Amino acid sequence: MSERDFIDFSADGTIGLVQLDRPPVNAVNGAMYREITRFFGDVTTHLPDARVIVLSGRGRHFCGGNDLAEFQTMTAENAAERMRLVREAFFAVYDCPVPVIAAVHGVAVGTGLAIAASCDLVVAAEGARFGLPEVNVGVMGGAKHLSRLVPQGVVRRMHLQGDPVPAEELLRYGGITEIVPADQLDAAARRLARSIARHSPTVLRFAKRSLNAIEYLPLKEGYRLEQGLTGELAAYDDAKEAVNAFLERREPVYTGR
Repeated sequence: MSERDFIDFSADGTIGLVQLDRPPVNAVNGAMYREITRFFGDVTTHLPDARVIVLSGRGRHFCGGNDLAEFQTMTAENAAERMRLVREAFFAVYDCPVPVIAAVHGVAVGTGLAIAASCDLVVAAEGARFGLPEVNVGVMGGAKHLSRLVPQGVVRRMHLQGDPVPAEELLRYGGITEIVPADQLDAAARRLARSIARHSPTVLRFAKRSLNAIEYLPLKEGYRLEQGLTGELAAYDDAKEAVNAFLERREPVYTGR
C-alpha cells in the first residue's frame, strides 16, 4: 500500500484542496483512518503554502461512514485498538494547524459526520444529509462531534433515532455555515477559504491553536489563554505588519514570519 491510497490533494494558491477517495461512498476502513491521521498530522509537508484547507469527498457522497465489514469482525478484545485508529484520525483533522472547511455533499453519516464536525467550518450542498446511524449497527460514537454542530436536544434525537437529517434542517443551529446548490459547492467552499486565506499564515495558525484551546474552557481561563497567545504572537513580523497595514490603510504584505 502506498503512502496515499485514499486521499487526493492539490493546491490552489494558498488554499489546499483535499479529497476523501475510497469508492463507492468513501466509507473508511482501518487503512484509511491511518492515512487520514498521517496526512493531517503532517499537512504542512504535503501543502506547505496552504493557509486553509477545503476537505471534500470524491463521488456521490462526502463520506458514508465506517466500513461496516470491520464491525462484523470487531470483538471486545480488538475494539480498543480499532477505536484508537478512529479517534486519532478525527483528532488529526481537528488539530490540523490550519483551518479546515468541510464541503459536504450527499451524505456525511457516522464517521463522515465526525470528520465534517472535526473541521472548523462546514459548507453543504442542497440535499446533503447528516446522520448518526450507530444505533442501527450496534456501535457508539459521533454524538460528541455532532454537539459541535447542533444543540444537545438535537444530538440526542439524531443519535437515538439513527436517521439522517437534511442539512437544511440543521442550518438554523449555526453549525453549517452555508447551503448552496450542488454544482456551486466547490466554488462556495473556495470563496469561504479565500476570505480566510487573505490573512497572515502565522496569525491564522495562532487563531486555529487558540480556538481549539479555548473551545471547552471557562470564560476567564479561556480569555487568559488568548491573551497569552497575543503576547507570544507579538514577537512575529506578521503581527506588526497586520496592524501597520490597517493603520496605514493599505494591503498587508505577509511573510509568514
